Amino acid sequence: MQKLAGAGVFERVAPNHFAEQLRTESLSVGTYSIPAGGIDDQAPHHEDEIYVVTTGRATIVTPTGTEQVGPGDVLFVPAEEAHRFTDITEDLALLVFFAPPYSGRG
Repeated sequence: MQKLAGAGVFERVAPNHFAEQLRTESLSVGTYSIPAGGIDDQAPHHEDEIYVVTTGRATIVTPTGTEQVGPGDVLFVPAEEAHRFTDITEDLALLVFFAPPYSGRG
């Protein structure tokens, strides 16, 4: 058992911030922080992702749809699918699960 201290907590590091809290052979977990009014400039990843919104509000845009998101929402984004958070109206913190572990490319 391992407690992931600080996972899902917003960190104000300009312009955006990703901090990895756990890495195993099969998955990795981290926190992605985007400040209110910020720009999400991420590219598609080579891993499946699950996002859990811990704080903030935004819109996620993918080729398959657009959804407003807020605390408690859980999102699945398959590997290689383009996605971006827009209209970030409150500081956004996302707990991110990658499987397989995040490769750092994308």
